[in-house]
Amino acid sequence: RLQEDNHSYYVSRIYGPGDAHLRGLWVDMAAANRSQVKIHGILSNTHRQASRILLSFDFPFYGHLLRQVTIATGGFIFMGDVIHRMLTATQYVAPLMANFNPSYSRNSTVQYLDNGTVFAVQWDKVYLQGKEDMGSFTFQAALHSTGRIVFGYREIPVPVLQISATQHPVKAGLSDAFMILNPSPDVPESRRRTIYEYHRVELDTSKITSMSAVEFTPLPTCLQHQSCEMCVTSELTFNCSWCHVLQRCSSGFDRYREEWLSYGCGRKSDEKTCEDLAEGDHYSAPPFSPLDEDVTTSTSSLFIDSLTTEAEAETQPNPFSLAGVGSSLPSKKAGAPIHTGTIVGIVLAVLLIAAIILAGIYINSHPTSNAALFFIERRPHHWPAMKFRNHTNRATYSEVEPASQEKEGFVEAEQC
Repeated sequence: RLQEDNHSYYVSRIYGPGDAHLRGLWVDMAAANRSQVKIHGILSNTHRQASRILLSFDFPFYGHLLRQVTIATGGFIFMGDVIHRMLTATQYVAPLMANFNPSYSRNSTVQYLDNGTVFAVQWDKVYLQGKEDMGSFTFQAALHSTGRIVFGYREIPVPVLQISATQHPVKAGLSDAFMILNPSPDVPESRRRTIYEYHRVELDTSKITSMSAVEFTPLPTCLQHQSCEMCVTSELTFNCSWCHVLQRCSSGFDRYREEWLSYGCGRKSDEKTCEDLAEGDHYSAPPFSPLDEDVTTSTSSLFIDSLTTEAEAETQPNPFSLAGVGSSLPSKKAGAPIHTGTIVGIVLAVLLIAAIILAGIYINSHPTSNAALFFIERRPHHWPAMKFRNHTNRATYSEVEPASQEKEGFVEAEQC
């Protein structure tokens, strides 16, 4: 029986066994052009690994055009730009996320197809780590160039509710998030990335059975509007606003959120006409430069200021609230005279830098001195680098290296 749900960004349709639409939803890789099908040799022989793949087309995901995805052995595709330890937390397309280990059997493979209009990933005859007696699973996720996403399930030997989530999250659905740079409380001069999940689609795993499928049809978003007139007159359920500086239509909650706030775009939401937006928009800020620092994952609600954090991530305070979206950034006053205190400060700063350089030369030339020993005992790698608690059930993934081994009778993937 067909079941349909509206999730604001997508409409999902679940097709049960025996539905006539199932045959058209499943991507038959065995019948496809073999030059378009790649069996990933590394992922097919490892456990908890992920590999980046370039697409031959732009795939619209929550309104964002993506050209690169990351396939993981755990039954999901990571859709984020920054590869980090918490791939399972958010920004995923997950037909069936679980603790799969393709290296258990020589018949287990992770393969993908890209024919220019669809990119499909199939986890074929994979087993659960430590629960191999449950049998093998075969399922796939297909990303269509139109933005449509299809989950196909060919072989699900046991009910998904029986799969343990102790060592690895078990979930099915979609998720996206935006990233904000925050100062680190432990190291004030450094900044860390915090990922806030702004939307998630969770499927009812009891509906996932053999010979079933789920189809996600994308709904219009603010990002699709290319002009101010179309943006401000939009009848979407989102509160779309136009930013004249960025020439972008947005609700303020997408992957460009930090840039949206940095350019003061949130202040324009109360403007009525495009003429007012163009005339009153004289603010500009230098584009931010992302830093590869610490990554913390947490979830955010659009209706409350508090954050509900993913089980495997550390709770972080909310750096913004809906009431603070429109706050303006401080502006510099031009033409201010240079005071004597400023000159004294510059001289002191130069002297301090010179002292630090001399101290460094002294420490390098006298490694056994008390000063050198003091800094060695407090060297930076003793400082905390990741803000995740050391849970035993966290699913950590590492990105694969280009070199790998092949399974007998299979062709190595060109993109790893």
